[in-house]
Amino acid sequence: MQEFISTLKRSWLFAGVTDDEIKTMLSCLDAKKHTYRKDEYVFRQGQRLDQIAVVVAGELHVQQDDYWGNRSILHNVGVGELFGEGYLAPESGTLLTDVIAAQDSTVIFFNVHRVITTCSNACRFHAAVVQNLFFSISEKNRLLTQKLGHMSCRTTREKLISYLSQESKRHGSNSFTIPYNRQQLADFLSVDRSAMSNELSKMRNEGLLTFDKNKFQLLQ
Repeated sequence: MQEFISTLKRSWLFAGVTDDEIKTMLSCLDAKKHTYRKDEYVFRQGQRLDQIAVVVAGELHVQQDDYWGNRSILHNVGVGELFGEGYLAPESGTLLTDVIAAQDSTVIFFNVHRVITTCSNACRFHAAVVQNLFFSISEKNRLLTQKLGHMSCRTTREKLISYLSQESKRHGSNSFTIPYNRQQLADFLSVDRSAMSNELSKMRNEGLLTFDKNKFQLLQ
């Protein structure tokens, strides 16, 4: 697990914590490392969580399938990001979604009770981790609000414009790479893939954007 110290240091959970402090906390927080192959389940709907997951390699998708197998991608969890902090409260109940490895991934799990309960020494870096956990929850709420904004758009084109505009702002450039392939983007925006691909082609023909797989450039 030592090889992932630098990655953990850049994560939301350990922001502002030194390498040596993280090494100390790996044991304190009962850290465990697991690797997953692409499309392997990390968590399943209905499962109760007592761990916080930090992605140190690869990427996870938080998704939900309906009775007929229609899939909706709610969020992607990249390197340094967390999953599970939304289920900290005892009343949170079971997991409402599936979490699947979008590519070969490595995840480090931390005992949630040890994370939110500072140790007897009341060490400074543990207090910082608890604060970072709060900030992470706030950031997830902000991202959820952004997605609700995309979903409130009525047409496929409006949803694409909303999402791609937000990605451009997030990257600070009109050229950027999104974390989804075509099917995944359709699942994220809850639109038909064929209709979405057709709309993207129309937008390209109209000179609004260019794209190559998951790389986009927005044009004036």
